[in-house]
Amino acid sequence: MSSIYDFTATSLGGEDVSLNRFAGQVLLIVNTASACGFTPQYKGLEKLQQAYGPRGFSILGFPCNQFGRQEPGNAAQIQQFCASNYAVSFPMFDKIDVNGDHAHPLYQYLKSEKSGLLGPSIKWNFTKFLVDRSGKVVARHAPTTTPEALTKEIEALL
Repeated sequence: MSSIYDFTATSLGGEDVSLNRFAGQVLLIVNTASACGFTPQYKGLEKLQQAYGPRGFSILGFPCNQFGRQEPGNAAQIQQFCASNYAVSFPMFDKIDVNGDHAHPLYQYLKSEKSGLLGPSIKWNFTKFLVDRSGKVVARHAPTTTPEALTKEIEALL
C-alpha cells in the first residue's frame, strides 16, 4: 500500500467506505472513545472540522475499545453519543482495534509510517495522525495534544 487512500473502512452506518473518497484532502485520523478522559476533545475536533472542512480538511474518527474498555457501545450508540453530546459532523467509522493481531489494516499502515515516542503501538485513545493532501502521513500526536494545538500544522498543509 502506498497511501491511506488504498484502504477501506466501514462507517458507523455499515457502509464500506474507500478512503480514496478523501483523496486530495488534509486528514486528521483519530482513534476515539466515548468514556475517556480525553473524550471532550470531540468538541475541539468538531471545531477544526467546521473551520477547515470548507478548505479541504476532514477528520476521520475510529472508535476503539482497547484502552480501558472506554468505547463499549455498538455503532448506533456511538453515533447517538457523538451526535447528541458533540454534534459531530465528521465521518465516524465502525469500532476497530488499533493494536494487536486484529488491528485494522489502516492503523497498521499509520503506525508503520509514524512511530510514537515509545514505539509504533498506539498508547491510548485520541492519538492523532495528520495526513497531507497526497495521502502521506506527516505527523503523529499523542492523546494529550489538543485539537486546537494542531491549527498551525493543518493550516500549513491546506
